[in-house]
Amino acid sequence: MNAIVDDAARLLDAAARAAKTAAGTLARTPRPAKDAALIGAAAALRHATPTILAANAEDLAAAPGLSGAFRDRLALTPARIGTMATGLEEVAALPDPVGRVLAEWTRPNGLRIRRVAQPLGVIGMIFESRPNVTADAAALCLKSGNAVILRGGSESTRSAAAIHACLAEGLRAAGLPEAAVQVAPTADRAFVGAMLRAAGLIDLIVPRGGKGLVTRVLEEARVPVLAHAEGLCHTYVHEAADPAMARRILANAKMRRTGICGATETLLIDAAIAPTLLPLLVADLAALGCGFRADARARAICPELPAANDGDFATEWLDSMLSIAVVDGVEGALAHIRRYGSEHTEAIITEDTAAAGAFLDGLESAVGMWNASTQFCDGGEFGFGAEIGIATGRLHARGPVGLEQLCTYRYQVIGTGQVRP
Repeated sequence: MNAIVDDAARLLDAAARAAKTAAGTLARTPRPAKDAALIGAAAALRHATPTILAANAEDLAAAPGLSGAFRDRLALTPARIGTMATGLEEVAALPDPVGRVLAEWTRPNGLRIRRVAQPLGVIGMIFESRPNVTADAAALCLKSGNAVILRGGSESTRSAAAIHACLAEGLRAAGLPEAAVQVAPTADRAFVGAMLRAAGLIDLIVPRGGKGLVTRVLEEARVPVLAHAEGLCHTYVHEAADPAMARRILANAKMRRTGICGATETLLIDAAIAPTLLPLLVADLAALGCGFRADARARAICPELPAANDGDFATEWLDSMLSIAVVDGVEGALAHIRRYGSEHTEAIITEDTAAAGAFLDGLESAVGMWNASTQFCDGGEFGFGAEIGIATGRLHARGPVGLEQLCTYRYQVIGTGQVRP
């Protein structure tokens, strides 16, 4: 066991030192070269679509016991590869975040002070199953001047390698170091441990996956962590909701893609509207193949619903299952969310502006929505081109993490010969 840990540490040390050197180059690389690498990688992805699909088919065949939602996250299609390529091009089209003057002021003594955006350095990205994260994370890190070491789940090893080959092709064509984007050279879990202990070599760890992964990272990391916790998202249907809108939004928020972190996991419905609207919402979702876990007040209206226990409301289903609770007004909805939520994304459906304001202002979650599906919590939908994850912590960044959130800053002080008295 010690030999495996030692081997992982050696592999990580070599990768991180190469990434550190590459990060120094990227921090000073002008925008045209970074954009050229992204555009070249996008072209390579499209050209290599058959190769990527073949690798993905091998990954899927090697994991026959996966749930439907998990297989959906792992599976690639020509359309999804096309979306990855388009995402790279969209990131290339975004403004360069590096070198932006965030603030500037002049002191009474004539000193001019600027706060200027700069890259974080080397980012360690640890994620599960979704191979498209390889391209999304690489694009954002590259454009923001950061090097990245990507460690995906063992179930997506072949897919990630095929995608990484396209990214490396784009880097080579642009004359940038291939070490700027690396995939972990081993699928052994010991490599994750080595990443988490790599203080001084890796500047930020970004975990993207289930509760078990994020918990391990938070417990073991000696490197700063930008945590992406569970997506226990809620949709609250207020008494002043438009019924047709509520039905349309909830069906999308729950069933569009059940295995993503922005999917609604709990329906909160106002007691004032529940007797008439809840049966319609249940029928809509049941017709789409959704199952339910409901509290006593919901079951009093729809007796056929299975009973929920307390743990159900704290469960990120990532599947065709929805928890349902009847609540009393905005404060009741907020109380439920504070008790069970993960501070990810919550939505209110209402035509009452005051109620919407009270709900949005009362949330502690990273993202609050009004009359929109929770599945819009996505970097691409926010105009970020892509996202490296959805941050649910309180420090540095919250919500979809794009280019600006992958930068820190430094100060530049410009004088004309001033000395301090």
